[in-house]
Amino acid sequence: MRISPITLYASAHCADCHRTMQFLRERGVAFREINIDDAPAAEALVLRVNDGRRKVPTIEIEGRFFACSPFDPYQLARELKIPLNN
Repeated sequence: MRISPITLYASAHCADCHRTMQFLRERGVAFREINIDDAPAAEALVLRVNDGRRKVPTIEIEGRFFACSPFDPYQLARELKIPLNN
């Protein structure tokens, strides 16, 4: 499966982030993870694209951003155009 590069903005203690990463891995979807706890510029970006809220995971694909918090596999499959079930 080939889709555009995905960047996942996450936090180490975020259960929704861990679920999202597991969902992507189970479907063979490659992504780059950026931990916003360690990257102030990334945290600022997450705040900017989420109207001042620190919502993680925030996903960037094809120049657009969306937050998947709370974790929603239906939203992820729809937004990324990937199968819900592997």
